[in-house]
Amino acid sequence: MPRILSIDYGQKRTGIAVTDEFQIIASGLTTIPSATAIDFLKDYFSKEKVEAVLIGEPKQMNGQPSESASIIKGFVTHFTNHFPDMKVIRVDERFTSKMAFQTMIDSGLNKKQRQNKGLIDEISATIILQDYLSRKGI
Repeated sequence: MPRILSIDYGQKRTGIAVTDEFQIIASGLTTIPSATAIDFLKDYFSKEKVEAVLIGEPKQMNGQPSESASIIKGFVTHFTNHFPDMKVIRVDERFTSKMAFQTMIDSGLNKKQRQNKGLIDEISATIILQDYLSRKGI
C-alpha cells in the first residue's frame, strides 16, 4: 500500500512526515531547508510509493488565510507543476506548532532541545498527518 506524506512548509524550513506502508502510523521523517523541498521530494518519490501529499494550510482563528498563506500557495503551485499526478490535500494547520511544542515538553525534552525549530516543524507535519489519519477513520 502506498504511503501518505505530510508537509509543513515554511519560508525557511519544511517539516516532513510520512505514514507506514499500511497508512496506520504517522512518523516524522525530517526537516529540510524549504529551498530544497522539490529536490528532496523528487528523490523520495523515486524510492517510495506515495499516494497523496498533505500540505498544511495556515489559517487565522476566524478561518481566514494567515499571512504565510500566499507563500504556501506558491509552493503548492510549484509542487503541482513538478508532480502533476500526485494527489494534493490541503489541511488546516492551526495550532500544530503549539501542539508540537507541548509534545516536546510532554516528552521530557529540555529547554535547549525544545528550541530546535526544525524539530517543531517535523513534529507539526506528524500532527497534521496523524490528525488526517484519525479523521479518515484509520
